[in-house]
Amino acid sequence: MKYKTCVSIAEKTPTKIKQVLKIALKKSDYVEVRLDFLKIEQIPEALEIIKNDLNKIVCTLRPKTEGGKFPGNEKERIAILKLIAEYSPFLLDVEYNTLKNDTALVKYLKSTKTKLLVSWHDFKKTPSTAELKKKLSQMSKFSSNVKIVSTAKSTNDSTRMLELYSKKGKNNLISFAMGDFGRISRILCLYLGSPYTYVSLGKAIAPGQFSVDEIKKITNLKK
Repeated sequence: MKYKTCVSIAEKTPTKIKQVLKIALKKSDYVEVRLDFLKIEQIPEALEIIKNDLNKIVCTLRPKTEGGKFPGNEKERIAILKLIAEYSPFLLDVEYNTLKNDTALVKYLKSTKTKLLVSWHDFKKTPSTAELKKKLSQMSKFSSNVKIVSTAKSTNDSTRMLELYSKKGKNNLISFAMGDFGRISRILCLYLGSPYTYVSLGKAIAPGQFSVDEIKKITNLKK
């Protein structure tokens, strides 16, 4: 079985995205482009640059309240999310809290048949198993592609995140924990059915992230 990777890239100019994307696509199955690292006016240009590779790209526009860098207000962010949807990326990552609070956006994304990745992050801790299962159930109402990520303070925290994988495999679930204690979950999630794991090209974008080369050595990936 071939385990898949998704390289996260967070560049500050469209030109740099173009350069790094080329390298990332040679090494990885998918690439997450963090559009929130750009200035607002640069995003349309970036979308034009990456449009031919969008069938392998996860587009993310993370707000500051969710650990992202998007410089504008929420109204501007929603407008850009709608613009990204029109380009039909492989997946459009939208936060669970955003979808929960914006029925108009949900309706719009359904009308464009956008493939949604519903995401939720806890940057401080790992909730209880009951809380995590409830969250997963709520998130699944929006899409079968769900990303649920916590911060591990112990090995047990990592285990709880991995216990979300069910044998039924109803969801395309991506569940792991960040931080040093969470590193192992970034690998084990692949063996439990995660469609891919997030990696870097070198410098980690998130706490505990492996590089694509490290993951390939561990899982003996051939690309």
